[in-house]
Amino acid sequence: MHLLRRSCRFALLTAFFAALSAMHVQAQAVPSAFGPGHSLWVGAQLSDVSASFPYQSGRRIQGVGVVADFHVNYRLSLAAEANFLTRGGFDGSTETSYLAGPKAFIFARGRFRPYGKFLVGLAHIHYPFAIGDASYLALAPGAGTEYRVSRRWMLHAEYEYQMWQGSPGYNNEPDHKLTPNGFHVGVAYRIFR
Repeated sequence: MHLLRRSCRFALLTAFFAALSAMHVQAQAVPSAFGPGHSLWVGAQLSDVSASFPYQSGRRIQGVGVVADFHVNYRLSLAAEANFLTRGGFDGSTETSYLAGPKAFIFARGRFRPYGKFLVGLAHIHYPFAIGDASYLALAPGAGTEYRVSRRWMLHAEYEYQMWQGSPGYNNEPDHKLTPNGFHVGVAYRIFR
Protein backbone atom coordinates (compact mmCIF):
# COMPACT_ATOMS: atom_id res chain seq x y z
CA MET A 1 0.00 0.00 0.00
CA HIS A 2 2.87 2.35 0.85
CA LEU A 3 4.50 1.58 -2.52
CA LEU A 4 1.19 2.31 -4.29
CA ARG A 5 0.87 5.73 -2.62
CA ARG A 6 4.50 6.55 -3.43
CA SER A 7 3.95 5.52 -7.11
CA CYS A 8 0.82 7.70 -7.36
CA ARG A 9 2.60 10.72 -5.88
CA PHE A 10 5.53 10.23 -8.25
CA ALA A 11 3.21 9.97 -11.30
CA LEU A 12 1.26 13.09 -10.31
CA LEU A 13 4.43 15.10 -9.63
CA THR A 14 5.92 13.99 -12.95
CA ALA A 15 2.80 15.11 -14.84
CA PHE A 16 2.78 18.43 -12.97
CA PHE A 17 6.44 19.20 -13.70
CA ALA A 18 6.07 18.13 -17.33
CA ALA A 19 3.27 20.65 -17.69
CA LEU A 20 5.33 23.40 -16.08
CA SER A 21 8.18 22.62 -18.47
CA ALA A 22 5.83 22.77 -21.46
CA MET A 23 4.60 26.20 -20.37
CA HIS A 24 8.11 27.66 -20.19
CA VAL A 25 9.40 25.99 -23.36
CA GLN A 26 6.65 27.54 -25.47
CA ALA A 27 8.57 29.85 -27.82
CA GLN A 28 5.87 31.43 -29.91
CA ALA A 29 2.49 32.91 -29.26
CA VAL A 30 -0.65 30.83 -29.66
CA PRO A 31 -2.07 31.49 -33.14
CA SER A 32 -4.84 34.10 -32.91
CA ALA A 33 -7.16 31.99 -35.07
CA PHE A 34 -7.24 29.36 -32.36
CA GLY A 35 -8.08 31.58 -29.38
CA PRO A 36 -6.27 32.06 -26.07
CA GLY A 37 -3.51 29.86 -24.69
CA HIS A 38 -3.75 29.17 -20.96
CA SER A 39 -7.20 28.57 -19.52
CA LEU A 40 -8.64 26.70 -16.55
CA TRP A 41 -11.93 24.82 -16.85
CA VAL A 42 -13.74 23.18 -13.92
CA GLY A 43 -16.91 21.14 -14.00
CA ALA A 44 -18.84 17.99 -13.27
CA GLN A 45 -19.59 14.77 -15.10
CA LEU A 46 -21.89 11.75 -15.06
CA SER A 47 -20.41 8.29 -15.56
CA ASP A 48 -21.74 4.93 -16.74
CA VAL A 49 -19.03 2.29 -16.41
CA SER A 50 -18.64 -1.47 -16.75
CA ALA A 51 -17.70 -2.25 -13.16
CA SER A 52 -15.34 -5.19 -13.87
CA PHE A 53 -16.48 -6.79 -10.59
CA PRO A 54 -17.69 -9.49 -10.23
CA TYR A 55 -15.47 -10.91 -12.94
CA GLN A 56 -17.24 -11.21 -16.33
CA SER A 57 -20.61 -10.16 -14.85
CA GLY A 58 -21.25 -7.29 -17.27
CA ARG A 59 -22.61 -5.23 -14.36
CA ARG A 60 -22.62 -1.45 -14.85
CA ILE A 61 -22.07 1.13 -12.15
CA GLN A 62 -22.96 4.83 -12.30
CA GLY A 63 -21.95 7.96 -10.46
CA VAL A 64 -20.75 11.54 -10.57
CA GLY A 65 -17.38 13.20 -10.81
CA VAL A 66 -15.57 16.51 -10.73
CA VAL A 67 -13.11 17.59 -13.41
CA ALA A 68 -10.45 20.26 -13.84
CA ASP A 69 -8.67 20.96 -17.09
CA PHE A 70 -5.77 23.38 -17.48
CA HIS A 71 -5.15 24.15 -21.15
CA VAL A 72 -1.41 24.76 -21.41
CA ASN A 73 -1.66 25.70 -25.09
CA TYR A 74 -3.82 24.88 -28.09
CA ARG A 75 -2.62 21.27 -28.32
CA LEU A 76 -1.87 20.25 -24.70
CA SER A 77 -3.90 20.19 -21.52
CA LEU A 78 -3.45 18.82 -17.99
CA ALA A 79 -6.57 17.03 -16.83
CA ALA A 80 -7.60 15.90 -13.35
CA GLU A 81 -10.74 14.05 -12.32
CA ALA A 82 -12.30 12.43 -9.29
CA ASN A 83 -15.08 9.92 -9.93
CA PHE A 84 -17.46 8.53 -7.32
CA LEU A 85 -19.36 5.51 -8.68
CA THR A 86 -21.93 4.54 -6.06
CA ARG A 87 -25.07 3.39 -7.92
CA GLY A 88 -25.68 -0.05 -9.37
CA GLY A 89 -22.67 -1.86 -7.96
CA PHE A 90 -22.89 -5.55 -7.06
CA ASP A 91 -24.48 -5.85 -3.60
CA GLY A 92 -23.31 -2.41 -2.46
CA SER A 93 -19.87 -2.35 -4.04
CA THR A 94 -18.57 1.12 -4.98
CA GLU A 95 -15.61 2.43 -6.98
CA THR A 96 -13.72 5.71 -6.65
CA SER A 97 -10.82 7.07 -8.68
CA TYR A 98 -8.55 10.12 -8.47
CA LEU A 99 -6.64 10.60 -11.73
CA ALA A 100 -4.46 13.22 -13.43
CA GLY A 101 -2.35 13.46 -16.55
CA PRO A 102 -1.87 14.93 -20.02
CA LYS A 103 -4.55 15.38 -22.64
CA ALA A 104 -3.60 16.08 -26.28
CA PHE A 105 -5.98 17.70 -28.75
CA ILE A 106 -5.89 16.14 -32.19
CA PHE A 107 -7.50 18.92 -34.26
CA ALA A 108 -10.42 21.36 -34.16
CA ARG A 109 -13.57 21.17 -36.30
CA GLY A 110 -15.73 24.18 -35.61
CA ARG A 111 -16.79 23.92 -32.00
CA PHE A 112 -15.53 20.30 -31.64
CA ARG A 113 -12.04 19.46 -30.30
CA PRO A 114 -11.29 15.70 -30.23
CA TYR A 115 -8.59 14.53 -27.82
CA GLY A 116 -6.70 11.58 -26.42
CA LYS A 117 -5.58 11.36 -22.80
CA PHE A 118 -3.56 9.21 -20.42
CA LEU A 119 -4.29 9.64 -16.72
CA VAL A 120 -2.60 8.00 -13.72
CA GLY A 121 -3.72 7.90 -10.12
CA LEU A 122 -5.35 6.08 -7.26
CA ALA A 123 -8.40 3.80 -7.58
CA HIS A 124 -10.38 2.45 -4.65
CA ILE A 125 -13.04 -0.28 -4.48
CA HIS A 126 -15.38 -1.24 -1.68
CA TYR A 127 -16.05 -4.94 -2.26
CA PRO A 128 -19.40 -6.50 -1.32
CA PHE A 129 -20.09 -8.77 1.65
CA ALA A 130 -17.17 -8.97 4.10
CA ILE A 131 -14.42 -8.93 1.48
CA GLY A 132 -13.30 -5.41 2.45
CA ASP A 133 -11.75 -2.46 0.64
CA ALA A 134 -8.66 -2.12 -1.56
CA SER A 135 -6.73 0.60 -3.37
CA TYR A 136 -4.72 0.24 -6.57
CA LEU A 137 -2.56 2.23 -8.96
CA ALA A 138 -4.78 3.03 -11.97
CA LEU A 139 -3.64 3.69 -15.53
CA ALA A 140 -6.41 5.24 -17.63
CA PRO A 141 -6.13 5.95 -21.36
CA GLY A 142 -9.13 7.56 -22.98
CA ALA A 143 -10.47 9.54 -25.92
CA GLY A 144 -13.28 12.01 -26.38
CA THR A 145 -14.29 15.41 -27.62
CA GLU A 146 -14.98 18.84 -26.21
CA TYR A 147 -17.81 20.95 -27.62
CA ARG A 148 -17.64 24.70 -26.98
CA VAL A 149 -21.15 25.96 -26.27
CA SER A 150 -19.88 29.51 -25.69
CA ARG A 151 -16.68 31.30 -24.65
CA ARG A 152 -17.23 30.22 -21.02
CA TRP A 153 -19.15 26.89 -21.29
CA MET A 154 -18.03 23.56 -22.70
CA LEU A 155 -19.55 20.07 -22.92
CA HIS A 156 -17.48 16.91 -23.13
CA ALA A 157 -18.07 13.23 -23.89
CA GLU A 158 -15.41 10.54 -23.61
CA TYR A 159 -14.59 6.87 -23.25
CA GLU A 160 -12.06 5.82 -20.59
CA TYR A 161 -10.45 2.42 -19.94
CA GLN A 162 -8.91 2.03 -16.48
CA MET A 163 -6.37 -0.71 -15.65
CA TRP A 164 -6.01 -1.30 -11.90
CA GLN A 165 -2.53 -2.69 -11.28
CA GLY A 166 -2.25 -5.63 -8.87
CA SER A 167 -6.00 -6.19 -8.58
CA PRO A 168 -7.99 -7.95 -7.28
CA GLY A 169 -5.30 -9.38 -5.01
CA TYR A 170 -7.40 -11.61 -2.73
CA ASN A 171 -7.87 -15.37 -2.33
CA ASN A 172 -10.44 -17.63 -4.00
CA GLU A 173 -10.98 -15.33 -7.00
CA PRO A 174 -9.67 -15.72 -10.55
CA ASP A 175 -6.41 -13.88 -11.24
CA HIS A 176 -7.42 -10.93 -13.41
CA LYS A 177 -7.01 -7.18 -13.36
CA LEU A 178 -9.99 -4.99 -12.65
CA THR A 179 -10.57 -2.88 -15.75
CA PRO A 180 -13.51 -0.51 -15.21
CA ASN A 181 -14.32 1.17 -18.51
CA GLY A 182 -17.10 3.31 -19.86
CA PHE A 183 -18.43 6.71 -20.70
CA HIS A 184 -18.32 10.14 -19.06
CA VAL A 185 -20.38 13.15 -20.14
CA GLY A 186 -20.08 16.51 -18.48
CA VAL A 187 -20.08 20.26 -18.50
CA ALA A 188 -17.29 22.69 -17.59
CA TYR A 189 -16.98 26.42 -16.98
CA ARG A 190 -13.88 28.46 -17.83
CA ILE A 191 -12.55 30.15 -14.70
CA PHE A 192 -9.86 32.20 -16.45
CA ARG A 193 -8.21 32.44 -19.80
